[in-house]
Amino acid sequence: MQAKETLFADLVQGRAQQFQVPLYQRTYAWTEKQLNQLWSDVLEQAELLETGDRASTHFLGSVVLAPSPQNEATFPRWLVVDGQQRLTTLSLALAAIRDHIADTQPDEAERIDEEYLVNKRKTGDDHFRLLPTQADRSQFAAHIRGHKETSAGGSVASAYNFFRRKLVAAHDPAAPQDVFRLEQAITSRLTLVAVTAERGDNVHRIFESLNNTGLKLSQADLLRNYLFMRLPTRGEHVYETYWLPLQASLSNDELEQLMWLQLVLDGDDRVRRQDLYTAQQHRFERGEPDEAAIEAYIKELHRHSSLFRRLLHPEEEPDRAVRSYLLRLDAWQAQVTYPALMLLLDRRERGELEPSETARALSYVESFLVRRMICRLPTNNLNRIFQAVPGQLPRDLPVADGLHQLLSAENRFWPGDDELRDKIRTAPFYQYGRWHQRKAVLQRLEESHEHPEPIDFAAAQLTIEHVIPQSPGDEWLRMLGEDASDGESPEELHTRLHHTLGNLTLTAVNAELSNHPFKRKQDLLLGSHLEMNRRIAATERWGAKEILARADELADRAIGLWPAPLRGVGRAERSRDWQLAHQTLAALPHGTWTSYGDLAAFIGSGAQAVGNHLADTPGVSNAYRVLTADGKVADGFRWASPEAGGDVRTRLTTDGIHFTASGAADPAQRLTADDLAQLIAGTDAEDEGQGTAGPSDTDGRAEATQPEETRAERFLRQLAADDSPDTVDAVHGLFAHWEALGGWIGYGAGRVTTSAFLMLGEAGLPGRGIWPLTLYPGGGRGGTAEVVFQYLTAREPFTDRALRAELLRRLNELEGVAIPEGKLELRPGIRLSLLEDHANLKLLTEALTWFRDRWEKREAS
Repeated sequence: MQAKETLFADLVQGRAQQFQVPLYQRTYAWTEKQLNQLWSDVLEQAELLETGDRASTHFLGSVVLAPSPQNEATFPRWLVVDGQQRLTTLSLALAAIRDHIADTQPDEAERIDEEYLVNKRKTGDDHFRLLPTQADRSQFAAHIRGHKETSAGGSVASAYNFFRRKLVAAHDPAAPQDVFRLEQAITSRLTLVAVTAERGDNVHRIFESLNNTGLKLSQADLLRNYLFMRLPTRGEHVYETYWLPLQASLSNDELEQLMWLQLVLDGDDRVRRQDLYTAQQHRFERGEPDEAAIEAYIKELHRHSSLFRRLLHPEEEPDRAVRSYLLRLDAWQAQVTYPALMLLLDRRERGELEPSETARALSYVESFLVRRMICRLPTNNLNRIFQAVPGQLPRDLPVADGLHQLLSAENRFWPGDDELRDKIRTAPFYQYGRWHQRKAVLQRLEESHEHPEPIDFAAAQLTIEHVIPQSPGDEWLRMLGEDASDGESPEELHTRLHHTLGNLTLTAVNAELSNHPFKRKQDLLLGSHLEMNRRIAATERWGAKEILARADELADRAIGLWPAPLRGVGRAERSRDWQLAHQTLAALPHGTWTSYGDLAAFIGSGAQAVGNHLADTPGVSNAYRVLTADGKVADGFRWASPEAGGDVRTRLTTDGIHFTASGAADPAQRLTADDLAQLIAGTDAEDEGQGTAGPSDTDGRAEATQPEETRAERFLRQLAADDSPDTVDAVHGLFAHWEALGGWIGYGAGRVTTSAFLMLGEAGLPGRGIWPLTLYPGGGRGGTAEVVFQYLTAREPFTDRALRAELLRRLNELEGVAIPEGKLELRPGIRLSLLEDHANLKLLTEALTWFRDRWEKREAS
């Protein structure tokens, strides 16, 4: 047996060879959780390459190989006993890079193919450097050969599509990534330990010993041991005076974070938290550290701990203005800003910064985050921006002015007033950022009215309300029709405006407001304690003109609340909008299409502008899958580049799009603006009314902490207020069947529109539960059962796409249900009223019984 450290390039490059995954191995199973972690490591290595740091590679894991029985002297074949998930993922990532550059740099695409993916002169299965198990083989081969249309889905396709989407996102103008640097990071910066067995070696024993690891010491544990080993005479005094209080005030994880921040404050803007111990060790060993130097470091760490606690517990901050900013940043969950915040608190404690100037500097930090969120800038470069603050802060300016200048730099992308105003008018605010951030923006705008009797927001349990509802009735559409122009229908106008900030407010009576006409909403909003609601209620009607007028008023307030960057910085706002559009189109699942209006509404643009951009921009993935609202190819459609030509309908059919007798694309396969938002949000989406988050109380069951009404009672009350008695009876029957199967019903914590989850697993144990459906009352449009495919993609055993497809097949047997396969990664809904049909209820309970059985088989194994 031989074991050596190697790189992916060294492993697979060179002469023709093949790595075969044995048939007894499990199929490819990486989900977005593992893929996201790998991509984060790849980006980090690419950044290190950019800075010239060639030492800090990332250890990816082991690969255990054994000679294949089919081995030949002229064509080595290896069995992959362990490591097939890593090798398959890296191969798919390189295939995605190859296809990403195929149109613009075909020679480089061919090089990647021949160096890493194929044996150029071999045919059949021997053509592939990596040969997965039989179950994955056709799908993998389709992506390596570039014939992706032959494979509709599965884990392999999902991983490939993940990398295609991330490569589009890597063109973010705020933090562009060179695609060849990403290739280099994958092939030459992710280290592997390759264990190569001889014939007769027990490779399975090798695999077991490699994976038999114990509990690892944390970075803080290692650094503490290192420090006190070097304090032979002062150790006890330093431990009792500084270390014990420090350790008592912070958890081990918080202490580790503080140690990392200490390095960052000293100007190390590239240190990674996972390299904390090594980096600090190197710093001490540049010279011969004496006990005084070690003691000084621990003393400074102790001093900084009290400042760090103010970030963790802002209520401990004595200055009122500073405390307000820290509380809002804490509510924003802005841990990424800690390097800048620690710098400001440290300078204040040293007497270099007045409290009022500290508050002004914090206003720039808050504005930077809020304006970027409203203007839909991605957050992937925030770590780098704020980690660089201590080392890059100008020394020739006062601290607050220096921070203002630093964050205003062109590559920081802090949106100015014009861009902020435009996005407040046009961008679907409700579909970007996290729900608590959206609520925080609306809360701050309400506070800006400085009401003499301010709301206690902590106790008010306010939620976000759409004034024009998400599912408008005829009266709302008639009102919108009065404002529609330029051929835009009321429905298209609704799609474009209903998620914008001008149509959103806060309320504690969301369920009561529901889908009511504006006159009824006026009465409820007029009695609100919120000034923003009283102003809405004071208008005579609520259509597009009123939404835009309110957007302008909110923009004025936002510009006054959140300071602008310094002027004179060139910007590229529109390119970021198109970047989001490209990323969204790259993520379209097989068998789906979207419309110009839906894509425009999601990115905050216009349908005509979207059409012009797609026609003029070569290389946009899936651009031909953008159709008119009625599912037709636009009359003026043209390919952006001649080589991409061909019959559009043929391409769409190849991509799994079905056509009706009238020649329109199947409307069931259309992804709306809301679907596109789900698609980009991924499996970790959190929002009011979304089923991914799960029941939030301790055990998820109805509790008695609210004596006036339990969550179960609230759900059933809201359901009965909107659906017929027969539908309510059917839901009771569904719940009874689920409990008879051994499941339980969890209820959402929202007082808005509540929810019910069909739960399996042990109550109160995070990560132990699973659910196939989330039920929502309709709020005026009929209740729905949301099928949480998106959530199931990350939950065993339903990470297996074939199992999700089988659940889909069973659900589609219900009369009136026709969920397309392209929504297997989304959260499609089924009308609860369909369960009034006893045959449908029976089919659903059979599907749920099958779901329970698959879960229990997984548990038993």
